[in-house]
Amino acid sequence: MTTIRPTVEADFPAIAALTNEFIVGSAVHFGYEPVTDAELRGSWVETRERYPWLTAEVGGEFGGYAKAGSWRTRAAYQWSAEVGVYVCGRCRGAGVGSALYRELLDELRRRGFHSAIGGVTLPNDASVRLHERLGFTHVGTFRHAGYKLGAWHDVGFWQVMLHGAGHAPARV
Repeated sequence: MTTIRPTVEADFPAIAALTNEFIVGSAVHFGYEPVTDAELRGSWVETRERYPWLTAEVGGEFGGYAKAGSWRTRAAYQWSAEVGVYVCGRCRGAGVGSALYRELLDELRRRGFHSAIGGVTLPNDASVRLHERLGFTHVGTFRHAGYKLGAWHDVGFWQVMLHGAGHAPARV
Protein backbone atom coordinates (compact mmCIF):
# COMPACT_ATOMS: atom_id res chain seq x y z
CA MET A 1 0.00 0.00 0.00
CA THR A 2 1.25 3.49 -0.89
CA THR A 3 0.80 6.39 1.52
CA ILE A 4 1.50 9.97 0.46
CA ARG A 5 2.22 12.42 3.27
CA PRO A 6 3.98 15.74 3.84
CA THR A 7 7.75 15.42 4.04
CA VAL A 8 9.27 15.60 7.54
CA GLU A 9 12.84 16.18 8.71
CA ALA A 10 13.45 12.46 9.27
CA ASP A 11 12.89 11.82 5.52
CA PHE A 12 16.00 13.67 4.38
CA PRO A 13 18.59 10.89 4.64
CA ALA A 14 16.43 8.79 2.27
CA ILE A 15 15.64 11.79 0.05
CA ALA A 16 19.35 12.62 -0.25
CA ALA A 17 20.27 9.00 -0.99
CA LEU A 18 17.67 8.77 -3.77
CA THR A 19 18.63 12.16 -5.21
CA ASN A 20 22.28 11.11 -5.24
CA GLU A 21 21.46 7.97 -7.21
CA PHE A 22 20.18 10.25 -9.96
CA ILE A 23 23.06 12.74 -9.63
CA VAL A 24 25.81 10.12 -9.76
CA GLY A 25 24.28 7.57 -12.11
CA SER A 26 22.22 9.45 -14.66
CA ALA A 27 21.61 12.66 -16.55
CA VAL A 28 18.10 12.92 -15.09
CA HIS A 29 19.45 15.31 -12.43
CA PHE A 30 21.93 17.90 -13.72
CA GLY A 31 23.89 18.13 -10.48
CA TYR A 32 27.47 16.91 -10.64
CA GLU A 33 28.20 16.59 -6.93
CA PRO A 34 26.21 14.50 -4.44
CA VAL A 35 24.06 16.46 -2.00
CA THR A 36 23.77 16.00 1.73
CA ASP A 37 20.59 15.52 3.66
CA ALA A 38 21.42 18.77 5.51
CA GLU A 39 21.57 20.72 2.21
CA LEU A 40 18.23 19.37 1.06
CA ARG A 41 16.67 19.84 4.50
CA GLY A 42 17.87 23.47 4.47
CA SER A 43 16.20 24.13 1.10
CA TRP A 44 13.00 22.55 2.37
CA VAL A 45 12.99 24.56 5.61
CA GLU A 46 13.51 27.82 3.68
CA THR A 47 10.63 27.23 1.25
CA ARG A 48 8.18 24.75 2.79
CA GLU A 49 5.61 27.38 3.78
CA ARG A 50 5.18 28.25 0.11
CA TYR A 51 6.24 25.11 -1.77
CA PRO A 52 5.12 21.61 -0.74
CA TRP A 53 7.31 18.52 -0.52
CA LEU A 54 5.64 15.11 -0.27
CA THR A 55 6.97 11.68 0.62
CA ALA A 56 5.67 8.27 -0.47
CA GLU A 57 5.79 5.29 1.83
CA VAL A 58 5.31 1.90 0.20
CA GLY A 59 4.71 -0.92 2.62
CA GLY A 60 5.98 1.32 5.41
CA GLU A 61 9.28 2.11 3.64
CA PHE A 62 10.44 5.22 1.80
CA GLY A 63 9.39 4.97 -1.86
CA GLY A 64 10.11 8.41 -3.26
CA TYR A 65 9.32 12.08 -3.04
CA ALA A 66 7.88 14.98 -5.00
CA LYS A 67 8.57 18.64 -4.53
CA ALA A 68 7.64 22.05 -5.82
CA GLY A 69 9.84 25.10 -6.03
CA SER A 70 10.21 28.46 -7.64
CA TRP A 71 9.87 28.53 -11.44
CA ARG A 72 11.52 31.94 -11.78
CA THR A 73 12.26 34.60 -9.18
CA ARG A 74 10.54 37.73 -10.53
CA ALA A 75 7.27 38.65 -8.84
CA ALA A 76 4.96 37.93 -11.78
CA TYR A 77 6.08 34.27 -11.84
CA GLN A 78 5.01 33.55 -8.26
CA TRP A 79 1.89 31.61 -9.29
CA SER A 80 3.83 29.04 -11.31
CA ALA A 81 5.84 26.30 -9.61
CA GLU A 82 8.50 23.98 -10.95
CA VAL A 83 7.80 20.40 -9.91
CA GLY A 84 9.77 17.19 -9.78
CA VAL A 85 9.32 13.62 -8.64
CA TYR A 86 11.87 10.92 -7.77
CA VAL A 87 10.90 7.30 -7.20
CA CYS A 88 13.01 4.45 -5.81
CA GLY A 89 13.90 1.72 -8.29
CA ARG A 90 11.84 -0.95 -6.53
CA CYS A 91 8.73 1.28 -6.78
CA ARG A 92 9.00 2.47 -10.39
CA GLY A 93 6.13 1.40 -12.61
CA ALA A 94 3.86 0.77 -9.62
CA GLY A 95 1.99 4.09 -9.67
CA VAL A 96 4.05 5.76 -6.93
CA GLY A 97 5.15 8.64 -9.16
CA SER A 98 1.57 9.25 -10.30
CA ALA A 99 0.28 9.20 -6.71
CA LEU A 100 2.97 11.65 -5.59
CA TYR A 101 2.38 14.01 -8.51
CA ARG A 102 -1.43 13.96 -8.17
CA GLU A 103 -1.22 14.92 -4.51
CA LEU A 104 1.45 17.55 -5.22
CA LEU A 105 -0.72 19.15 -7.93
CA ASP A 106 -3.75 19.11 -5.62
CA GLU A 107 -1.71 20.82 -2.90
CA LEU A 108 -0.46 23.44 -5.34
CA ARG A 109 -4.09 24.15 -6.33
CA ARG A 110 -5.03 24.56 -2.66
CA ARG A 111 -2.13 26.98 -2.22
CA GLY A 112 -3.36 29.12 -5.12
CA PHE A 113 -0.79 28.27 -7.77
CA HIS A 114 -1.95 28.70 -11.35
CA SER A 115 0.39 26.32 -13.19
CA ALA A 116 3.02 23.66 -12.63
CA ILE A 117 6.03 23.12 -14.87
CA GLY A 118 8.15 19.98 -15.09
CA GLY A 119 11.49 19.70 -16.84
CA VAL A 120 12.55 16.36 -18.30
CA THR A 121 16.02 15.41 -19.52
CA LEU A 122 15.48 13.77 -22.89
CA PRO A 123 15.09 11.04 -23.86
CA ASN A 124 13.06 9.80 -20.91
CA ASP A 125 9.92 8.08 -22.18
CA ALA A 126 8.70 7.06 -18.71
CA SER A 127 8.80 10.64 -17.42
CA VAL A 128 7.16 12.02 -20.56
CA ARG A 129 4.34 9.44 -20.20
CA LEU A 130 3.91 10.31 -16.51
CA HIS A 131 3.60 14.03 -17.20
CA GLU A 132 1.22 13.58 -20.12
CA ARG A 133 -0.93 11.05 -18.24
CA LEU A 134 -1.42 13.69 -15.54
CA GLY A 135 -2.51 16.38 -17.99
CA PHE A 136 0.79 18.14 -18.64
CA THR A 137 1.32 19.49 -22.18
CA HIS A 138 4.71 19.75 -23.87
CA VAL A 139 5.50 23.46 -24.16
CA GLY A 140 9.03 23.38 -25.51
CA THR A 141 12.46 21.80 -25.63
CA PHE A 142 15.82 23.40 -25.06
CA ARG A 143 18.44 21.64 -27.16
CA HIS A 144 21.78 20.75 -25.58
CA ALA A 145 20.73 22.52 -22.38
CA GLY A 146 23.08 20.54 -20.15
CA TYR A 147 26.31 18.59 -20.40
CA LYS A 148 26.63 15.51 -18.23
CA LEU A 149 28.19 12.06 -18.43
CA GLY A 150 30.11 12.97 -21.57
CA ALA A 151 27.16 14.15 -23.65
CA TRP A 152 24.87 17.09 -24.31
CA HIS A 153 21.27 16.60 -23.20
CA ASP A 154 18.06 18.25 -24.32
CA VAL A 155 15.52 19.31 -21.71
CA GLY A 156 11.82 19.30 -22.49
CA PHE A 157 9.29 21.24 -20.46
CA TRP A 158 5.73 20.20 -19.71
CA GLN A 159 3.11 22.42 -18.10
CA VAL A 160 -0.27 21.81 -16.54
CA MET A 161 -2.77 24.52 -15.72
CA LEU A 162 -4.09 24.16 -12.19
CA HIS A 163 -6.94 26.65 -12.63
CA GLY A 164 -8.87 28.11 -15.56
CA ALA A 165 -7.93 31.28 -17.42
CA GLY A 166 -10.30 33.34 -15.25
CA HIS A 167 -8.49 32.38 -12.05
CA ALA A 168 -7.16 35.44 -10.23
CA PRO A 169 -4.37 35.10 -7.69
CA ALA A 170 -5.26 35.44 -4.01
CA ARG A 171 -2.48 37.99 -3.54
CA VAL A 172 -0.49 40.27 -5.80
